[in-house]
Amino acid sequence: MSVLKVIEILANSSESWEDAAKNAVTHASKSVNNIRSVYVNEQSATVQDGKIDNYRVNVKITFEVK
Repeated sequence: MSVLKVIEILANSSESWEDAAKNAVTHASKSVNNIRSVYVNEQSATVQDGKIDNYRVNVKITFEVK
């Protein structure tokens, strides 16, 4: 039987929501091993001069505890 744990992470990118999600996984993998999945819980963005300048995601990352 596996034991899984879920953590919540906020991440951002100036490129896209997809890139923000990738940034979350990349950053989490520096201190968390055995990441199994990522669930995008929320997406938002900031706007400057009528254009999106920062994409933000709130993700839940699931990993296996050994």
